[in-house]
Amino acid sequence: MGRVLTHTLWRADWPFTLWRPGDAGNLWGMRKHRSSRRSFLKGVSLAAPLALGMPALARGQNASASSASPASARLRARELAADLVIIGGGVGGCAAALAAARHGLRVILTEETDWIGGQFTAQAVPPDENPWIETFGGTRTYLDLRYRIREYYRRNYPLTPAARANPHLNPGNAWVSRLCHEPRVTLAVLHELLAPYLAGQRVLTLLRHQAVAATTHGDRVEAVQVRSLESGNELILRAPYFADATELGDLLPLTRTEYVTGAEARKDTGEPHAKPEAQPLNMQGFTCCFAMDYVPGEDHVIEKPREYDFWRDYVPDLHPPWPGKLLAWEYADAATHQPRKLDTDPEAGSGLWSYRRLADKSLFVPGTYPGDISLVNWPQNDYWLGNLCEVTEAEATRHLARAKQLSLSLLYWLQTEAPRPDGGTGWKGLRLRPDLLGTEDGLAKYPYIRESRRIRAEFTVVEQHVSTEYRMQETGASRDEVKATAFPDSIGIGSYRIDLHPSTGGDNSIDISSLPYQIPLGALLPQRVENLLPVCKNLGVTHITNGCYRLHPVEWNLGEAVGTLVRFCQTKKCLPRQVRNTPALLNDFQNLLVRDGVPLAWPRVTPR
Repeated sequence: MGRVLTHTLWRADWPFTLWRPGDAGNLWGMRKHRSSRRSFLKGVSLAAPLALGMPALARGQNASASSASPASARLRARELAADLVIIGGGVGGCAAALAAARHGLRVILTEETDWIGGQFTAQAVPPDENPWIETFGGTRTYLDLRYRIREYYRRNYPLTPAARANPHLNPGNAWVSRLCHEPRVTLAVLHELLAPYLAGQRVLTLLRHQAVAATTHGDRVEAVQVRSLESGNELILRAPYFADATELGDLLPLTRTEYVTGAEARKDTGEPHAKPEAQPLNMQGFTCCFAMDYVPGEDHVIEKPREYDFWRDYVPDLHPPWPGKLLAWEYADAATHQPRKLDTDPEAGSGLWSYRRLADKSLFVPGTYPGDISLVNWPQNDYWLGNLCEVTEAEATRHLARAKQLSLSLLYWLQTEAPRPDGGTGWKGLRLRPDLLGTEDGLAKYPYIRESRRIRAEFTVVEQHVSTEYRMQETGASRDEVKATAFPDSIGIGSYRIDLHPSTGGDNSIDISSLPYQIPLGALLPQRVENLLPVCKNLGVTHITNGCYRLHPVEWNLGEAVGTLVRFCQTKKCLPRQVRNTPALLNDFQNLLVRDGVPLAWPRVTPR
């Protein structure tokens, strides 16, 4: 790969080691460079759309960055090394970085956008959680994160005395989440949590960096090459362990880690709700979220979106059928598929308006907000006409652009044509709030991704492990007594209904009861690759069980477990696979997690 020059950004005493291919060794005794035994995997086919394409996802914030020549950038590439390299600064990536740094490791954390936090921040999705989360059902550090979010409001916002005194403050007073709040607040709290490790040079964050290539040797990943979306310059990151915290599982094709996508066949998983045949391109739709407030008496109608006529008249072609046009108050109930209508009114704060509301002005001193702020991640702006991965760059870019047009068309419809309870149409006072999301177009920095590439894991969680109805039939237990399958290699817990949104294969939603479950270590272990660990939606679940494993507290738990696992493996001089398959090591690792405040099993609770 040629000689690597020292860049002035990195001082001689910088702890993230500057690696030069001619060096005799490094902290972990990695093999010397032998180009005949390994090569950069450029992902010419499946990897290319994500690694080198998708300019509108992260690069859209600075279109000029993509003009840099990859060849010239590689000539400028510098190399850095750490104990753990985390590609993706989302919920799981941040949790992994914090856990690893807390245990004394040096971490490099990259992120495509300029906001860490993933679902919480760049995707602008308030936390979807289990009903016991105020006291149980998350790791100690996740509960601390929630506490810090509330304390941030108490320190910095003019709350009413009653709101300030409420230990369970919900700034948005929303009904989908017990902690609906502005994305910037979580961003600030994550920065606070990382601050001592950044200052102490335990963690290095590389914002606006995207993985473009990887080096492998046998069953190990040795390096990942990332490109700055600002300058086009490249860095080669080396470590004994890598975590894929990307929203779409970008590292899996780059590292040739075996993976699956879309809907599996029933003959392969045995799942009651699986497809008769595999449909690898049939994935849940994604959403471009946006925030808006309502200012009565003012006119904030946006310019008519160029695709508005299409989306205003669009009738979804789904099975079971959607009840009518997508841009309408009536939509398909997720569980029954029967028509459902919520009387939505921003003036009254009712229906979908308060569903994911970020700020209820009544909780703040009068004058703080001109109106409530609502986050729009509604049935009407789910996009399912195509995928963002496993397609060409051009197709992915087109689908992202159309998804943005759908969200803007929904806003325009709300402003101009949506039926009001008083018989009128539209609310001109609805105002797009780009300032809250840090973008020019007013849409979230990154689309809300529900389904990703998933590793072919040593163990895969299937519907039969967590479905309430299936487990009742299998065990003969009553609804009040039935439990999910117990996993002896548990590294955490989670709970959510099996909730699949309409898919790109034309399937309407799946929403079925599930049981509070454990997270098995085996679902974090690729079948072959030894040192790449998933910490997002890319773990060993199926198209079906992804529906209950994809939420904020579960992703945080995954990251925390992986950050701790890497430290444990370095201390014990073993591989993650050995931890799972060696009873003494597994027991020691689980005890370490418990000491860190990671619950491994549920008390007696009810199905979701």
